Amino acid sequence: MQQTKKFIDEFKAFAMRGNVVDMAVGIIIGGAFGKIVSSLVSDVIMPPIGVLIGGVKFTDLKFAIKTASTDPTTGRAIEAVYLNYGQFLQTTFDFTIVAFSVFLMIKLMSKAQRKEEAKVVAVPEPSKQEILLTEIRDLLKTQK
Repeated sequence: MQQTKKFIDEFKAFAMRGNVVDMAVGIIIGGAFGKIVSSLVSDVIMPPIGVLIGGVKFTDLKFAIKTASTDPTTGRAIEAVYLNYGQFLQTTFDFTIVAFSVFLMIKLMSKAQRKEEAKVVAVPEPSKQEILLTEIRDLLKTQK
């Protein structure tokens, strides 16, 4: 019973650490962000590109490795085998745009963080009088 409580307490301490919670939030937001960018690519960017190159829908592009046929002995239909290079192109475009979007987002966040760090005003150098008074104070402390 005591070991179970200790294990649960350790797990709580681990799960409630700031970096674990931050990572979980990042994963959730990243998943949602990925869906948004994938929709942007497939629903907004790719249709005009398809129209520009002759009305081609990328996900429909494929190369037949083996055509559909019928087995002569059993009469069963044998499905065609395709190399779906259009889906690969679509996924590559998705990845490229997601990666570029994440790059821009991190770059923006870094720039904002640098601005925030620059706002932190440096403590001004103490004047000669303040330095002298500090030395006198320290000497008086040592004499007591």
